Amino acid sequence: MTHETKQSPRITDATVSQERLQALSSRVSSKESGQLTVRESATEEPLGTVPNCGQAAVETAVERTRNVQESWANRDPEDRAEILDRFGTLVYEHRDTVLDILQLETGKSRKHAVEEVADISINCSYCASNAPDVLASDRRTGAFPLVTTAKVTYESVGVVGVISPWNYPVTLAMADVIPALVAGNTVVLKPDEQTPFVALMLAELLEKAGLPDGVLEVVTGQGEVTGPALIDQVDYIAFTGGTETGRVVAEQAGRNLIDTSLELGGKNPLLVLDDADPTKTARGAVQACFTNAGQLCLSAERIYVDEAIYDEFLDAFVGATRQLTLGTELSYEPDVGSLISADQLARVKSHVNDALNDGATLLTGGRHRPDVGPYVYEPTVLTDVDDETTLACEETFGPVVTVESVPDTSAAITAANDSEYGLNGSVWTGDRERGIAVAEQVDCGTVCVNDGFTSGWAAVDAPMGGFGDSGLGRRQGPEGIKRFLESRTVATSKVGPLTVPPGMPTSWYARSLMTMSHLKGRLTKVPGIGRLLS
Repeated sequence: MTHETKQSPRITDATVSQERLQALSSRVSSKESGQLTVRESATEEPLGTVPNCGQAAVETAVERTRNVQESWANRDPEDRAEILDRFGTLVYEHRDTVLDILQLETGKSRKHAVEEVADISINCSYCASNAPDVLASDRRTGAFPLVTTAKVTYESVGVVGVISPWNYPVTLAMADVIPALVAGNTVVLKPDEQTPFVALMLAELLEKAGLPDGVLEVVTGQGEVTGPALIDQVDYIAFTGGTETGRVVAEQAGRNLIDTSLELGGKNPLLVLDDADPTKTARGAVQACFTNAGQLCLSAERIYVDEAIYDEFLDAFVGATRQLTLGTELSYEPDVGSLISADQLARVKSHVNDALNDGATLLTGGRHRPDVGPYVYEPTVLTDVDDETTLACEETFGPVVTVESVPDTSAAITAANDSEYGLNGSVWTGDRERGIAVAEQVDCGTVCVNDGFTSGWAAVDAPMGGFGDSGLGRRQGPEGIKRFLESRTVATSKVGPLTVPPGMPTSWYARSLMTMSHLKGRLTKVPGIGRLLS
């Protein structure tokens, strides 16, 4: 049986009061009278209210950021980087308050909330250290050796809209906001209506770090209203959420001819090869599957195990899953917290019940636990799941995983790639080089070897994103900063217009042009010559 703790978080136990939360709410500028009630996920008790912004409030926020965008972009990149570096330090110093708000809004366990706070420091440090070099102009090879030059300069896109989700409201908001700001853009952040207070807390800390007024605005409200209004006003949209909503966002952005990055759904595979250590792999799989109660875009929802070690792995994995503790208190004791809402609970229950009705075998879990919290659901492991069930095909986004036996590594790869999604995968093996070779055959934007997701996500110098229905564009690394930049090529001629010289027959010019182009192509293949010809 899964152990449990019954203590639920209360606002009185936190380092933040309801009066403090309402003060954060006042940061949202809106003349509209409507309000949204934000509730504590673990108890359904109200935390406070935020403005229910409509189109007018969104337009005002974008206009405010647009008015200061040029002055922000004209600041030295080192200056912008220093502000963000200070922000990372302030988040660390105020970590207890950030963690409390995060837990109150999401119901996640504190040990998983900590990962979000740690992520801010890593991203701020990376952007502060690397953005000035990423933003520097590049010399490129000119059209014709010695007589032309070319360089690429970069400037900010303008006003960036960020639509962030409820499951990781710190990480997945700031993973877009931080690189957008360091690249010289201003930002309008639209947090999910279930998690606005932690976004407002972060905005306050950015201001304390020295971010000028208007460079970041937060608009709160219902996604179906504020989201489209924001996309119609900004110069770039960064969205994290479900695949179907992502299609709508992409369509609207396309009509407006603005660029976008989308991190969408996943049905992430975990492959256990025949030489993996079953016990060690089982521990890693528990983390990969049940972090944040499975409400993580990188979580594993499908496990494929080589038949040679299937029984041994399954025993160890089910045993480790049963040892997980449930709870919603503001402490580090519980292993697994709450789902975010009644809708998410209904989705998880539906996926599990449909699979069981179609003949799946329940090995552990499978129960709603209202005695622990209104939306708490036990970590659940199933096998013998029909390939056509909803659980097998769609993202569950909860503490539920299927485990299946496969005859060999080739079959595991084939099963892993049998999905429209391709966000994250993991490979477990006793031979790291073999694991890398298998990982390179898994159709996902990130694939970790002997780790569920942390080693990939925390590698902030490497891009993170999805294949197929899992999204467009990349976060992190130089790519994550450059998505918020426009490139400009500046080309020069040292000899004037590159056209037929006076007095030269056109046929001579044509032959000369073709000969020079051919020679240039051959010479640029010689190591070291290409840069000399720039």
